[in-house]
Amino acid sequence: MSNNTIQLVALDMAGTTVADGGLVLRAFDVAATAAGIEAEGPHRERARKYVLDTMGQSKIAVFRALLDDEDRAQAANAAFERAYEALIDEVDITPIPGAAEAIGKLRGAGVKVALTTGFSRSTQDRLLNALDWKDIADLTLAPSDAGRGRPYPDLVLTALLRLHADAVDRVAVLGDTTSDVATGLAAGARIVAGTLTGAHDEAQLRAAGATHVVPSVVEFAELVLAEHN
Repeated sequence: MSNNTIQLVALDMAGTTVADGGLVLRAFDVAATAAGIEAEGPHRERARKYVLDTMGQSKIAVFRALLDDEDRAQAANAAFERAYEALIDEVDITPIPGAAEAIGKLRGAGVKVALTTGFSRSTQDRLLNALDWKDIADLTLAPSDAGRGRPYPDLVLTALLRLHADAVDRVAVLGDTTSDVATGLAAGARIVAGTLTGAHDEAQLRAAGATHVVPSVVEFAELVLAEHN
């Protein structure tokens, strides 16, 4: 075993370890209407494109950018959270195939696992409860737990501090969006991988600077564990 093995992995949730059936865009449509963005037309299309491009970022930051008004942004964010949490009950929330087993293998090998999200803590908890994943990871973090959401490094660095990793180059990050990649790079993680199970494709992830692109979290776990053999 190398004396410089990965000690901590930070895994995104929706699109990376969790399949949510496209609920983000469905909930956004509800929130956009509540915020007064017309249901059809160029403004709505630009807003939807922005949501897709910034997938993975803290949702309140997305609404602030779209609406340029704090009260409207807060109202839209609250509407988004209500809609997403209500839709969780309507859709079969499932793990990405092999995700739970991959997390188990990582932890079994002594690698700490943090699950991170751009959702609020309450929405993250609803997802964890829907999956019965309350104890699957060493740590779960929402932007409110860390300071700032993606693309800032706070989620990864908070995980490093709370789980006592020795250095940033002993951290690996996995996500399905360019925002996840930006966060991992900003935090100085040694492995900053993109997965093809979510929002962004290989070209987008590589253009954002991903060190690796993998089919899923299963192959990511194999990549990390290869250093332990």
